[in-house]
Amino acid sequence: MSTTLARVRAEGVFYLLVLPFAALTILFGLWPIILSVQVSFTASATALSPNPTWVGFANYATILSDELFLASLWRTLAYTVMAVTLNLAFALGAAMLLDGTLLKRGNMVFRLVLFLPVVTPDVAGYVVWRWLFDHSFGAVNAALDLLGLPAFGGLTTVQTATFAILIAELWHHAGFYMIIFLANLAIRDPALEEAAKMDGAGAWACFRHVILPQLRPAIVINLVYATIQFLKTFTVVVVMTKGGPAESTTFVSYLAYQYFDQARYGEATAMASVLFAIVIALSLLAYRLGERGRT
Repeated sequence: MSTTLARVRAEGVFYLLVLPFAALTILFGLWPIILSVQVSFTASATALSPNPTWVGFANYATILSDELFLASLWRTLAYTVMAVTLNLAFALGAAMLLDGTLLKRGNMVFRLVLFLPVVTPDVAGYVVWRWLFDHSFGAVNAALDLLGLPAFGGLTTVQTATFAILIAELWHHAGFYMIIFLANLAIRDPALEEAAKMDGAGAWACFRHVILPQLRPAIVINLVYATIQFLKTFTVVVVMTKGGPAESTTFVSYLAYQYFDQARYGEATAMASVLFAIVIALSLLAYRLGERGRT
């Protein structure tokens, strides 16, 4: 009886502590999503019109026949694949170097240098990158000129603008994924690696068959988080390119923002809802693949 009472009290304390966070999540997270989905089925002159006109799936039909939206959706998916792959590969490589096995001196200094961009304000960091990539006075082209190399188009050409913002996002986000990998590396079983080496496994075989399987939890977490993060890429576009040049960096989030700014609220929220559905679907897929790999 006393054990049951203690358990009930412990659960009560747990729910009491969770309640404020749950309430804030529902109020500022779940409720706006519900309102946004509701607006996507209406047509009104204002975003929060008290008497909106119900139009059903008309907004979704409109955006799915909108070439600009379809192009931005494809562009967003392609960018997400590149950004997730590059960020996780860089983060994993940095984590392996900083794990202490390959890089022993200055370990904490390098950890600080790689993680510092994560806590740097987004806008401030992207403004600096915009200056660095400036075609007229940017440091990137100045350095290339000193080396006798051709100038980098940076944010001014369709061929290079996406890669420019990809570099800026790599600088800003990779350190976060690196920390997750480092945390997983810290709890791996070193006895498995020692046994593999005694059996004659080389560095690559040891990494692929011993270390990588133990990193599966971190890979799944990073994959899900990175997929969500890069599918909704917005701030870097607003600060660095405004969707240009020639709409080459107009992703779905930025296009929805433009439509919202034009008072096309139903279509804008429909775009946001489609993107939200894709985020949920890909996140669940990544989670399922991770769980399947563990069995």
